Amino acid sequence: MEPAQLDRTPFADLDSMPPAMLAMLVAALEGMSRHPEIRRVRNTAWEALRPAPGQRLLDAGCGAGDVARALAVAVSPGGEVVALDHSAATLSAARDRHDGGAIRYVTGDVSSLDLPDDSFDGVWCERVLQHVDDADVAIGELIRVTRPGGRVCLIDTDWGSLAFDGVDANLARTIVAHMHGRLTPRQVDMGRTLRRRLVGYGLHDLQATPVTCYFPDPASAAVVLPMVNPDVPQEAWMTPEGLRERWFDQVDQAGDDGEFLAVLTIWVVAATV
Repeated sequence: MEPAQLDRTPFADLDSMPPAMLAMLVAALEGMSRHPEIRRVRNTAWEALRPAPGQRLLDAGCGAGDVARALAVAVSPGGEVVALDHSAATLSAARDRHDGGAIRYVTGDVSSLDLPDDSFDGVWCERVLQHVDDADVAIGELIRVTRPGGRVCLIDTDWGSLAFDGVDANLARTIVAHMHGRLTPRQVDMGRTLRRRLVGYGLHDLQATPVTCYFPDPASAAVVLPMVNPDVPQEAWMTPEGLRERWFDQVDQAGDDGEFLAVLTIWVVAATV
């Protein structure tokens, strides 16, 4: 990783990652997709988007393509999903996992979509806006490509809601502060701002649902929370010497004692264009 990139979350520019780090991040995406709490978030988003046979949908920031593949089933027969990602590497991973559904894979920037106006019946954008420079510009693009009457569904994290119990509160706050902009985005409050942003665009039939994800043990939390994952390389932490070790000693002890707890709110906000 180039020195200039140390200020950025790894998910902001996956194609610049060393192969081993990229493989770890793609595996992390797949692990998250299987986690019951992320599945609960996605079930909420699914009900908000309302995919139906024959629709043309955009998965903006598709990652390894698991949501795109599910959407392709939902819009069959006669529908299509465009799976778009800024990273050629993750698109390659998505193509490798393609299961035959009606999906078109394209590389693109969610803040400057090379797609026609009014060309989709709905848009799914999950945990992407926290990584972009200007979320309002990106949301404007997602609205632009959605036809009148179509649905825009935004899913994003409120990292400011992250809380722990069973560990020293001051140490937890210190660790979280070091992780923002390293392993988590700088835009830590993105999830809670989504409703306001869609209101500002004048959309209607708006629904906003906070989903509080609950992690009762370190192993469950490590799938979603990088600061609880011991497999995240030491060099990615950028913490003072010994701090990471003290943190994991406490996390492990809390897990052994059955006292560990982590909670994080992810927002699902959808509206009609």
